[in-house]
Amino acid sequence: MLLHRMPPAVLGSNCYVIVPAGKRGALVVDPGAGVASGVVEFLKTNELSLEAVLLTHGHADHCWDSAAVVAGMGQEQCPVYVPSPDLYRLDDPEATTGIYMRGRGFSALAGTPWRRPLNVVALPQRAYSDGVELISGLPLRAVAAPGHTEGSSLFLTVAQMDASHELLAEAEVETSGTQLLALTGDVIFKGSVGRDDLPGGSHQDMLGSLRFLANAIDPSTVLLPGHGAATTMAHEHHANPYMHEAKTFGGELD
Repeated sequence: MLLHRMPPAVLGSNCYVIVPAGKRGALVVDPGAGVASGVVEFLKTNELSLEAVLLTHGHADHCWDSAAVVAGMGQEQCPVYVPSPDLYRLDDPEATTGIYMRGRGFSALAGTPWRRPLNVVALPQRAYSDGVELISGLPLRAVAAPGHTEGSSLFLTVAQMDASHELLAEAEVETSGTQLLALTGDVIFKGSVGRDDLPGGSHQDMLGSLRFLANAIDPSTVLLPGHGAATTMAHEHHANPYMHEAKTFGGELD
């Protein structure tokens, strides 16, 4: 598998490019503001095609350059998948994210206006039960984890990777071979979690999600977060104070 993290976008959000082993079609995950030119250059330089875009949730800092990426690849009908509870956010992600700095909205930070992609698609519900292949050769299993937003989700997959890979080294994984991977969006970070005080967020839902994930996700899983460094579930069990809180006080998800 080719797994590449782009340089951080506006507000430090991570965008990932994933290409299954033996394939040339790419999945771009969370193209935030400012990454489009880099993503397009990376794909073209490596002679890769764009098959789909996946958004872990609908916040502006994770979706802003979706239209620019697909346009830059000349594929404006390329599907842009988003969990269905967050679908409404793509009508106006600046307003529904609710982040302002010194009175300036996200478009001012991004330096570009919002452009809604032409082919926004609700993530199929079977992604949460049976799993899906949004691109050929890449099975993904979605796990609903509301709290940061209503639709926030993790995406699980498996890959053969060498321990020398920069993201595995960053996560302090020392063994090559089969790796469990989870794209965590803004649910879990290294040592922290996503905010639950933005529009559509819920502290109780976040605690419930974290408690569920603490029990459901294999500790060896490499977490690829929406901000910051890669980590493992085992590390977060021991070092993340929010996980400790959730395991003690987290309620059940509906």
